[in-house]
Amino acid sequence: MNRILIAEDEARIASFVEKGLRGNGFVTSVVSDGVAAYDYAATGAFDLLILDIGLPLSDGFTVLRRLREARVDVPVIILTARDSVSDTVAGLEGGADDYIAKPFAFEELLARVRLRLRADRVPEASVLRVADLALDLRTRRVHVGDRAVDLSTREFALAEIFCRHPDQVLTREQLLSHVWGFDFDPGSNVVDVYVRYLRRKIGADRIETVRGTGYRLRAG
Repeated sequence: MNRILIAEDEARIASFVEKGLRGNGFVTSVVSDGVAAYDYAATGAFDLLILDIGLPLSDGFTVLRRLREARVDVPVIILTARDSVSDTVAGLEGGADDYIAKPFAFEELLARVRLRLRADRVPEASVLRVADLALDLRTRRVHVGDRAVDLSTREFALAEIFCRHPDQVLTREQLLSHVWGFDFDPGSNVVDVYVRYLRRKIGADRIETVRGTGYRLRAG
């Protein structure tokens, strides 16, 4: 199931896009400023980013430039004003894969989303390994050394994002977005609860708490 990040500060448009995509079977997360757009997209947890140019805090051009400089190759569809040809050109030259002008019909956006998700991508490894922890993305089997470990769907998703970013501090908000898609209140302690569950199964010392920030999976 494809995960799509929607970076749009106009609540009406964000809701319109999110409802339409969810109705077509996609998993969505929404952010409303450029700083959050970069933070979430940079986790590698999303298959596509729908990026509004006029975001607050950090505009879409800056978000796109930072992502490409960080070699984050997530496909990006930019949203731009219909009469802003210069914005469209700048976005495409800056690394966007496609654009759509406001106002737009949802069917047109959906067609562009499906096209970009079908584009040939470099196949990723089917097994993620960090030290003696191994996650098989196809079979959903997990091993710690020679020991098989049973993880729930949420626990596996949490372990997956940690294994994709070993030794990187991930905030609670990033983990919540990836695993729960904002189905829970961002103020909830559900992330902390599931980190405890995961520690019991893969090793208490493997996941480090970074006070005031989040968690980090130790690679060594």
